[in-house]
Amino acid sequence: MNLTQLEKLMTRRNVIILGAAGRDFHNFNTYYRNNDNYNVVAFTAAQIPDIEGRRYPPELAGELYPEGIPIHAEEDLLQLIEEMEIDECIFSYSDVSYQHVMSVGAIVEAAGASFVMLGPKDTQVKSSKPLISVGAVRTGAGKSQTARRIIEILMEKGLNVVAIRHPMPYGNLVAQRVQRFAELADLEKHNCTIEEMEEYEPHIVRGNVIYAGVDYEAILREAENDPGGCDVIIWDGGNNDFPFYVSDLHVTVVDPHRPGHELTYYPGEITLRIADVVVINKIDSAEQAGIETVRKNIDAVNPNAIVIDAVSDLTIDDPSLVEGKTVLAIEDGPTLTHGGMKIGAGVVAAQRFGAVGFVDPRPYTVGSLSETFEIYPEIGTVLPAMGYGEQQLKDLEATVNNIECDAVVIGTPINLSRVIKIEKPFTRVYYNLKEIGHPNLNDVLEGFIKEKVK
Repeated sequence: MNLTQLEKLMTRRNVIILGAAGRDFHNFNTYYRNNDNYNVVAFTAAQIPDIEGRRYPPELAGELYPEGIPIHAEEDLLQLIEEMEIDECIFSYSDVSYQHVMSVGAIVEAAGASFVMLGPKDTQVKSSKPLISVGAVRTGAGKSQTARRIIEILMEKGLNVVAIRHPMPYGNLVAQRVQRFAELADLEKHNCTIEEMEEYEPHIVRGNVIYAGVDYEAILREAENDPGGCDVIIWDGGNNDFPFYVSDLHVTVVDPHRPGHELTYYPGEITLRIADVVVINKIDSAEQAGIETVRKNIDAVNPNAIVIDAVSDLTIDDPSLVEGKTVLAIEDGPTLTHGGMKIGAGVVAAQRFGAVGFVDPRPYTVGSLSETFEIYPEIGTVLPAMGYGEQQLKDLEATVNNIECDAVVIGTPINLSRVIKIEKPFTRVYYNLKEIGHPNLNDVLEGFIKEKVK
């Protein structure tokens, strides 16, 4: 090592990246991995169970990090700042209130470090293909069904569409660097959690390929050259994050069941401000006052956006299992946990098809499901479909089968009976985006195709 290299090493700023196994890894890969102005000494982990205690592997971390980078629990942040002489903490996870963000910022700055949030110019990757991104102002607003609706329209027009999903790499990060899902067997091949299946399976059964993983520039390049062909790429966002890629068209979904959240959650307001199109979903089940609040806030921060009204169109496999029955409603896990929703498609469908009551699952929970309710007591009387690992799946199965009810209503986007054994009558709920009037997504996409697709 020569003197210049030694001086450079001694002047690198020590960094911790605060994340949840997603945006944090992307920020590292795009901004810090080969940046010798910084020394990333650790990641911290929040929101997702059991991801702390691992390492970001050297195979992904690059030449500056031959030992990889440790991942700690965010609860240890203050101690880490002091012990590791940290200069900067980079906030890199999503779907949190502004109060939460600045509370973390206060901890960081009180300890003497700088509190940093990287923006699109430092982290977005440019595609060689036309790219549409779909985001939302909160988890559970309906962005996945919006992405699926866009894909259906494009495929009906004869285009080859490849989707890329926001990361959920909770397993072997090296093996998950680039993942391609084209058939249901790929879910087992890649050891997917329930949370991953909920996002990938609906794409697979509709006939389009979806990619995900850890290294999103590498993922993009493979998607652009997918063996089945690629005319358009769809970024299917996670939580309320802004896209990892430069977008030719950005669609944001807002939720009138949580009016005002579009201006008070990070980084959801960013996704609203950068939107070309805003979809107001669930207007059939939301209160008029909430719809009016959302419209007013859209107009205040993004008056030039095209606004589309929509509903989540619900269907159910077997209404006879619900009508007049007391049921257990199982909902998408993240929607109930850090998404903060108290109901989902399962509850709405059960009410619509005549259920007379809902069983409170809390007295029957075991293991990690009991811990979930302790961490998120506001969930209430629905059961989140938590399945981040094998033990959590076992706990979910035991909890469901402990509960005394007439039937189980499954409001998650996957066939849950494929991954756990349900020992009582059950029925699945399906939900798809349905636009009301004009403008609609077909109107928008016709213009996009004429301008962007060659």
